[in-house]
Amino acid sequence: MTTSAITAEGLRKAYQDKVVLDGIDLDVAAGSVFSLLGPNGAGKTTTVNVLTTLTKADGGTVRVAGHDVDREAKAVRKAIGVTGQFAAVDELLTGRENLQLMADLSPVEDRKRVVGELLERFELAESAQKAVSTYSGGMRRKLDLAMTLVGNPRIIFLDEPTTGLDPRSRRTMWTIVRELVADGVTIFLTTQYLDEADQLADRIAVLDQGRLVAQGTPDELKRRIPGTHVRLRFGTVAEFEAAARVIGESTRDDEALTLRVPGDGGTKSLRYLLDRLDEYAISAESFSVHTPDLDDVFLALTGHTTEVPAK
Repeated sequence: MTTSAITAEGLRKAYQDKVVLDGIDLDVAAGSVFSLLGPNGAGKTTTVNVLTTLTKADGGTVRVAGHDVDREAKAVRKAIGVTGQFAAVDELLTGRENLQLMADLSPVEDRKRVVGELLERFELAESAQKAVSTYSGGMRRKLDLAMTLVGNPRIIFLDEPTTGLDPRSRRTMWTIVRELVADGVTIFLTTQYLDEADQLADRIAVLDQGRLVAQGTPDELKRRIPGTHVRLRFGTVAEFEAAARVIGESTRDDEALTLRVPGDGGTKSLRYLLDRLDEYAISAESFSVHTPDLDDVFLALTGHTTEVPAK
């Protein structure tokens, strides 16, 4: 039986007359990546702040690591780690000194060993003696996450952790997240990069104007959006025209000699389509199955395109 690392029921939060969270429910399985998506102002950061005891909710119940966030805030804080949108590192200290400071503030044993292992794990050992002011953005984000791991938290909140990073640094962070989950850590991820959620998340929730408008696995969310189709490309005009007559419902691209045939993405419908062509001895030069991506899902559910933060 899968246990829950985070649960929320009827979570509400308002600032004066502006409702930021309007009764949302969450259930995050232990040892998984749960991603919360939403346009700017949807309430993502407020949700994280409530779950991490930084902000008090106006209504609803929240349990993190089995503890009530209101009545057992200290226990919650001991069980979690938080990496915010901006790296919380001291630029005047070296990388090692930042980690050592965090270790000194945490109830960990053999602090020197822990610091050394984290520097190696995050590929920061060679720069450990340099001031953080000389670090690149990616190095700072890695150091920030390493500092979060000093106390070995089993639940980590990552609030837009790769904002402003170059593609290589982003993928390094993705690798680290996967390694953490493989070790049984639960990751609560907010991001505006939909490919990031698609790559990492076991389950996704879409938040819009303070309400959860959808939850599910990435594939489940994609299947909710129409637009799945098979694209067939033909080598000759004769085969293209013959296929168009045989298949019937399709969208033509006469210049590229391709047909776009609506489908459900399943093997049964694909087999029927290919058998239909074979029945009339028609050969496609190539075919591919196309499904809506998370950008399509996001647009359909929220009416917004993704708003990528400025670098």
